Amino acid sequence: MEWLDDLRHTIGSMIPSGIALEHALHRVVSFIILPLFALFNAGVVLDQERLGLLDDPVTLGVILGLVLGKQVGVTLFTWLVVKSGRGSRPEGVTWPMIYGVSCLAGVGFTMSLFISELAFKGILVDEAKIGIIAGSLIAGVWGYLVLRRAIAKAPTAA
Repeated sequence: MEWLDDLRHTIGSMIPSGIALEHALHRVVSFIILPLFALFNAGVVLDQERLGLLDDPVTLGVILGLVLGKQVGVTLFTWLVVKSGRGSRPEGVTWPMIYGVSCLAGVGFTMSLFISELAFKGILVDEAKIGIIAGSLIAGVWGYLVLRRAIAKAPTAA
């Protein structure tokens, strides 16, 4: 057994430094650097004037589309596919989990920005960008909370 422990320790220390660095930085890059890059790359200016656009009809429409529209669309069409027999839920996946994933579908920063640039042609783009940021944040937090609860309540395979 001592020999196997030595072998496991030796193999564990043979991880290339690049992969070790990648694993060490994964959370920082995923949750801080990448969202900041997306925000800065989108050209969104977050000042008092732009934050006042939260009650604008375009902003509210984008927020509702990302938050509620994605939930309804993904959940409804998943249900239709399962009920029609054209697909099935994977083993261990519950409907609350599918609903949680549909909530996360509202996090769509890059494609939403692209579509809003095409749709609004320079006018109302700031309103859409604020809606995209707010809608993505709401969808991400709501999806996390729903999935956290759904996974905690899911029956465990024994």
